[in-house]
Amino acid sequence: MGMELTVDPTSRGLTEEEIIHISGLSSHWVRLANGSLAHYVVSGDTGPKVILLHGGIVGSSGTAGWRFMAPFLGAHGFRVYCPDQPGFGWADTGPTGRRYLEMGPVGVVEFINDFANAIGADQFFLGGNSMGCINTVNYTVAHPERVKGMFLIAGGFGDIVDPAKRIPPKDGRFTPNPAYQTIPFDGTEKSMRDLMMGIIYKASAVWPELATMRTKAANRQAEATKIRMAAAERFQKEPNLVQLVSTKHRLKQLTVPGIYLYGVQDVLLPVENGFMQEDVGFDHIQFFYPDECGHQGQTDQPEMFNQAALEFFRDGKVSWKTAQWAGVSRRKPINPNLVQEPGGGFRKPDPNFYEQFTREAKAKKAATSAG
Repeated sequence: MGMELTVDPTSRGLTEEEIIHISGLSSHWVRLANGSLAHYVVSGDTGPKVILLHGGIVGSSGTAGWRFMAPFLGAHGFRVYCPDQPGFGWADTGPTGRRYLEMGPVGVVEFINDFANAIGADQFFLGGNSMGCINTVNYTVAHPERVKGMFLIAGGFGDIVDPAKRIPPKDGRFTPNPAYQTIPFDGTEKSMRDLMMGIIYKASAVWPELATMRTKAANRQAEATKIRMAAAERFQKEPNLVQLVSTKHRLKQLTVPGIYLYGVQDVLLPVENGFMQEDVGFDHIQFFYPDECGHQGQTDQPEMFNQAALEFFRDGKVSWKTAQWAGVSRRKPINPNLVQEPGGGFRKPDPNFYEQFTREAKAKKAATSAG
């Protein structure tokens, strides 16, 4: 049985489970094969299954990451599941839940597989933002027979590009805030608000109750966060484990289709990191670079991201109208299998197209300084 997310007036807009009330989402729990108890929110009663994986900033959860997209897809013919991944939200902090954390990235792949089995999803669409993006890629490389399509937002593709070449925020040419520094979370709502304001492009999306929910979740998972971070560090020192989630020479060989949306104004992982991944060359993944969009695009531009996801999941490709809106990449030839070709065909690639955003960023900075 699930619990409808009805608001509790005594809890600052949160439910009795300390979750934001979102119309069309309900809260559920399921026992996984290893005995741990997993929490997730779900939207939609019929249709193909979609599993969406949230990002990795402290306080995140299925609700925090997908509060706009999940109800939209649920109202348009899909059954959407947004689990709290290990170490986040209401994820199990007991011994069986900690086992997923202690295994590092391999443990998360096992968690996703156990969760899919528990909800009866033999095949499904899989999507993720940031940490959820790389978890989506890792899972698809490990279990391509189960994934019908990938919806990827602003994250990594594993070791397909040398991690040492990653562009830091201070070197991003397109970011509106090259001086961005990750705000340390100190357990207070103020620090959580400051952290989210630095990541999310549209400040209006940082609701007061979002900060409350995320703060409670982060404090609830404080010990699990330490375990997760220590496990990730140990994992990178074990070559025999690292190869289990290596994407080099593997991701390109898949035929599982995907679309990848990367905000031009990302301040956490500058968009040049997306360019480097696109340059590897994929026959089954189409890149998009939406403008006025940061690291959490599904929150910054919910209407755009919702429509792109709907068309991809429903039709197998994105309409030309939506593709233009979502900033379909001009850096390489557009994939006609994933984007509807307009009359007259696609334009020729223009590798320098995105320099316009550098000029715009400089002009905005100059106008601000003059003001």
